[in-house]
Amino acid sequence: MIRTIKTGVAAVLLILATSCKKENSSMQSSVISNQSTSQSLTTDAGPEAVRIGTQVWKKKDLTTSYYANGDKIPQVKDATKWAALTTGAWCWYNNDPRYGKLYNWYAVNDPRGLAPTGWHVPTEEEWVTLTNYLGGYTVAGGKMKETGTGHWLTPNADATNSSGFTALPGGSRYYLGSFVDSGGYGYWWSSTEADSQAAHYRYLTYFYGAISGTTDYKSNGFSVRLVKD
Repeated sequence: MIRTIKTGVAAVLLILATSCKKENSSMQSSVISNQSTSQSLTTDAGPEAVRIGTQVWKKKDLTTSYYANGDKIPQVKDATKWAALTTGAWCWYNNDPRYGKLYNWYAVNDPRGLAPTGWHVPTEEEWVTLTNYLGGYTVAGGKMKETGTGHWLTPNADATNSSGFTALPGGSRYYLGSFVDSGGYGYWWSSTEADSQAAHYRYLTYFYGAISGTTDYKSNGFSVRLVKD
């Protein structure tokens, strides 16, 4: 009788031990899976790109002089000519290649394509996705800006570049042809049209860590940052 009881107790203990082992194994697998998912959302995506959340962004602003089909994009230096444009063009800020090229929105929207295969100019919705992943518009900008004051004006508030986006203050070319805001602001087009005269864009500034968005004339010259298809 005692032997029967002992045998029964041993069987129960064996079942419990096996169950606990399976549960621990399952928990370990879950942890590993969660860690893998976390890593896949934050690790670098190659020497020229960075993964931010579910998106992969280029680390630098666009500098191409050609459409995707090989046609040349005109460089327009003259202010009066720039203001009259209704077709794609690019320029350097104040004709100085310190930052990426500035493009009007006509170049962004040209059917020949501004981005190479596998990449595109982000939509308004994709900018919102990036902003939300980085904590919302009030803090996302600081996580996107290059740190220090080598390019940004003092104080370059809240800049950590924790996202790896490395935004620079490339300024803009005003739709009438003049250059403004280099060092203090960075402006980036979206591919989303607002109306027949304007399109959506995002901008960052040196004096706070927010990212802001609005619309402006398509003839403005802004930076372009590409996101992976």
